Amino acid sequence: MTETNGKLQYVPTTCPYCGVGCSLNLVVNDGKLVGVEANKRSPINEGKLCPKGATCWEFVQSPDRLTKPLIKKNGKFEEASWDEAYDLIASKFTEINEKYGPKALGFQVSCRTPNEECYIMQKLARVAFKTNNIDNCARICHGPSVAGLSLSFGSGAATNPFEDVLNADVIFMIGANSLEAHPLAGRRVLQAKKAGKTIIVCDPRFTPTARLADHYVRYNPSTNIALINSIMYWIIQQNLHDKEFIAKRTTGFDDLMKTVEKYAEVESITGVPTERIKEIARIYANAKNAVIIYCLGITELTTGTDNVRSLGNLSMLTGNVGRPGVGVNPLRGQNNVQGACDMGAYPNVFSGYQKCEDDATRKRMEELWGVTGLAKEYGVTLTEQITQCGDPIKAMYIFALNPVVSYPDSNHVMRSLEKLDFLVVQDLFMTETAKYADVILPGASFAEKDGTFTSGERRVNRVRKAVEPPGDAKEDWQIFVDLAHKLGLKGFDFNSPEDIWDDMRRVTPSMAGISYARMEKPESVHWPCPNLEHPGTPILHREKFSSADGLGHFFGLEHRPPAEVADAEYPFTLMTGRLLFHYHTRTQTGRARILDYEVPEAYVQINNEDAARLKIQNGEKIRLKGRRGQAEALARVTDEVAPGVLMMAMHFGGAGSVNQLTNTALDPLSKMPELKHSAVAVEKITGVQ
Repeated sequence: MTETNGKLQYVPTTCPYCGVGCSLNLVVNDGKLVGVEANKRSPINEGKLCPKGATCWEFVQSPDRLTKPLIKKNGKFEEASWDEAYDLIASKFTEINEKYGPKALGFQVSCRTPNEECYIMQKLARVAFKTNNIDNCARICHGPSVAGLSLSFGSGAATNPFEDVLNADVIFMIGANSLEAHPLAGRRVLQAKKAGKTIIVCDPRFTPTARLADHYVRYNPSTNIALINSIMYWIIQQNLHDKEFIAKRTTGFDDLMKTVEKYAEVESITGVPTERIKEIARIYANAKNAVIIYCLGITELTTGTDNVRSLGNLSMLTGNVGRPGVGVNPLRGQNNVQGACDMGAYPNVFSGYQKCEDDATRKRMEELWGVTGLAKEYGVTLTEQITQCGDPIKAMYIFALNPVVSYPDSNHVMRSLEKLDFLVVQDLFMTETAKYADVILPGASFAEKDGTFTSGERRVNRVRKAVEPPGDAKEDWQIFVDLAHKLGLKGFDFNSPEDIWDDMRRVTPSMAGISYARMEKPESVHWPCPNLEHPGTPILHREKFSSADGLGHFFGLEHRPPAEVADAEYPFTLMTGRLLFHYHTRTQTGRARILDYEVPEAYVQINNEDAARLKIQNGEKIRLKGRRGQAEALARVTDEVAPGVLMMAMHFGGAGSVNQLTNTALDPLSKMPELKHSAVAVEKITGVQ
């Protein structure tokens, strides 16, 4: 589907950054990537791009790219042939598996890699080594969305497409700063505001998104459940709940009602006056159509799953599920967070969320894959794999992830990786994590391979190859196919990403109808789509929920404090967040000249009052200290955060890494670590920069 204009070629593809799934054209001149332009025919981004999308081509041709396989010998990396690297990986993993069993192996896949590569990696782990120890980095962003929405609605995915906010009367946003983190989703919110829709933003920070709200509610960090319970209490008290919807389409309402009765007055917990909560309750409940949008501000906590279930409660209480302009919609952080989970790169499900523990499902997968002995047990999650390095996990395969920067408690991660007998890292650059590897495999960027990404609205979008990978680097799907052949596996005779996709469709009923041919149209297809005649499903739960009984499930959920709270020694509450100009650990955006110029190093937001008390000036370098480590950053003095609260972005490594401070405490249901709440102290270290 390449278009040409003279010497220039225009290759339509999907942006490699956030989960909105913007369509763009890669511009190629004589085999070299020279720029991008927005795809004007796309209904997703309507010819617009954010700063990250507009510069996404720059990192592809960075001189820092890995171009040859590397093997560590005597503590130093040496170039090797592909066969030498494959032979070493196959022999080491086979040896460790035979000696210690499948629990000794860990596999981790990034959410910025295409669906086809997520699928083939989990298939390789399960077929070759009979292990479910495979997970993806949705675990540390939207794992609670999968768990929470599945428990409430029967499906762990967004209910409605992004553009559907234009059909809402009220947009309720909580823990989401879309104007910075998801700018083209934020653009939809701006369009809605211009159309006269009412916007409510609940957030501990007065973010750029909060600034456009008709009603902004600042609440204390990590008090989401108390706030939402109180809103629901006052909806019920004011007789604004949808009794017919509750009676016909839900269960568990009595449990919910008994619980929220305790939350009439929550100002002492949330900091929000009761009258303000009553007002928000009236506005939301009186809307004909009200949609809920949320992001990592409510998921990256030890209460993450319950926070998501609370939003499910709120939407069902008012009947705002199953039609245009309503629903509960997470904004996915990385381009393929949704897809990595859909593909079965998860420790308890095959592709399409088919449960490994179910005997009939497992037997069916064995027949379709032509294997026996697939694992039944729930595998080890991403952060738990790190904790288990050395015992029982002896070998790990990390694909396109940088845990040293992105996982909580970076010092713990580094100590853990050192305990492994063998580590493989497959990536584009020599990351902070790759330095710990025994073998490094050079992969391909999004511009150098075909495949698909699935956006946060369950829309499957094409990724198309525009240029060749540099040097001896290979397309990642090919690496997995080659390795499978080295291991002597059957069922991996794939010659293209489309072959892999068709294998996935063959075993995944919910996606059987989504072919590459159907994805040629700019609007693509939303899953579920069970056959080629099916139109796809932009809106979930229209007639019934996806749960086994077809009902939505209310839960009575209690407020729980975070695992670590501010005290005399560590008096500040530290939150983490994302910036407009960067993505994940900056391995890509840090190599885009304009983006790096805009924010070249880490900064921490600190309230004006706190800065004045500590005699900290704007631009001054300060040190944050916590129970697990310390970090340094420039002070950005602002009213965006409340007194006693700090915010630092998660994009930077080295001395500016916020994850030297974050907590490994886990949500008991989703195993999400508490990235959004830790206790720190602040001290001055230099004068004004």
